[in-house]
Amino acid sequence: MNNYFPAKFKETQFHCVFCNVYTEQRWHPTKFMQWSQYYDLKDTDCCQCVKCQNISIWKNEKMIFPEQQPIVIPHSDLPNNIKSYFDEALSIFYKSPRGATALLRLAIQQLMSELGEKGNNINEDIKSLVSKGLPTKIQQALDYCRVIGNNAVHPGEINIDDTPEIAEVLFKMINFIIEEMITKPKEVDELYNLLPESARVAIEKRDKK
Repeated sequence: MNNYFPAKFKETQFHCVFCNVYTEQRWHPTKFMQWSQYYDLKDTDCCQCVKCQNISIWKNEKMIFPEQQPIVIPHSDLPNNIKSYFDEALSIFYKSPRGATALLRLAIQQLMSELGEKGNNINEDIKSLVSKGLPTKIQQALDYCRVIGNNAVHPGEINIDDTPEIAEVLFKMINFIIEEMITKPKEVDELYNLLPESARVAIEKRDKK
């Protein structure tokens, strides 16, 4: 699964809080002008991303601008139609955890289609995947997303606005599901295809017996 390196004081590489790219960061003291002279602003530093050139501001070793860091970055194998929901959910999470969760529910619904299901009823789609041998841990991750997502659309026992940390896990769950259901099978396929064609033909003949 993709590693995410959050911003840390004086670190020279981490995921930028603006563009989400893992890249070099350059630190500078913050200065102000008074009577035509520049002075260092005490205990205040600026950090500039080499990639996007945006600047974060730190006071007493803590970031004060922007106010919030990204929760997580989307998995590199996240399909584009799902990534659009994921990115939008990230952009509004701190202002509206419930709204972000509703968007992630739509992302899960789209994911069901990517996994070969109808994509109309998440519960039925999970049931179908289980009947096809879906591993228990992935079933649990999908059901977590389903239950939390349903509470965003139809508020029930879980108040997402009061417990945003519950919804925050959804982002990580989706990345986990992508890793297990898309990335790992793709990696196995790529390795298997490196076998000589004669070996693959022999395996196919064996399995047809």
